[in-house]
Amino acid sequence: MDRRLTLANTRVAHSSLKAEFVSDKFVDGEPKQVAGYPFLLNAPQGDRDRQLLSGDMFLVIEEVNGCAFGQSMKDGYVGYVHGGLMPPREPTHRIVARSTWAYRTPDFKSQAAIKLHHGSQVAAVSQNGRWTEIDLTSPSEKNGATCFLPTAHLAPANSSESDPASVAERFLGTPYVWAGNTGDGIDCSGLVQAALLACGTPCPGDSDLQEAAFPDATGPYRRGDLMFWKGHVAMVTDPDTLIHANAHHMAVAYEPIANAIARIKAQGDGPVTSHKRPAYGAST
Repeated sequence: MDRRLTLANTRVAHSSLKAEFVSDKFVDGEPKQVAGYPFLLNAPQGDRDRQLLSGDMFLVIEEVNGCAFGQSMKDGYVGYVHGGLMPPREPTHRIVARSTWAYRTPDFKSQAAIKLHHGSQVAAVSQNGRWTEIDLTSPSEKNGATCFLPTAHLAPANSSESDPASVAERFLGTPYVWAGNTGDGIDCSGLVQAALLACGTPCPGDSDLQEAAFPDATGPYRRGDLMFWKGHVAMVTDPDTLIHANAHHMAVAYEPIANAIARIKAQGDGPVTSHKRPAYGAST
């Protein structure tokens, strides 16, 4: 079993695995909501695998000394999270800007309270023109806290977009960060996942899982197509150009497709392994 997708460790397993897994303890788990941007680790003190977003749902099946073991409910990725989990609340909006700031008062000159990133989900308290008041309750705040976000940086939580490449293009210049999923740092599969989820298309977290998830494309490259190499993924923006988060530029950057193919092969990472075309959800 792929440990990234198998909700079990040496002590506990999810109840759905009873027929196929041996464990001393099976549990249903408890859904919690992510506050902040913690990394999902491969062990309690291990390496980072992916990054969770504020508002993500996380199914916890074990919690020891503040470290939760469970599964990201948006993509099935399993791992360990230190802190930053709280009881769920219903989101009303999602962040559509690459990054934004929440302010203590509805004034962009006022004190900034917290930075939020694309794909994060928030709960609106009220809306007044260019400002939306949101509930920013965190695990350390018992009485709750509200702040104000620019309404222009929000969309309804249940809405979706139609052009994944335009979503990816919002991240141009974002630093390359292994396992990153935010406007402060993102990697190749994180960029593709952000673009596809914004368009209502389910998407795994790692490039090999993404390659297995989508159908092969036929014909010329089209905007929104995915190109895969061993350990890498990029998105086509036009028949001659792709966009990707990559360690060569150490950023999200455009690159001519022909150049990328030659460069990646020359550096020893092999040829293109597949050309995929996901079915994207319609804009709402």
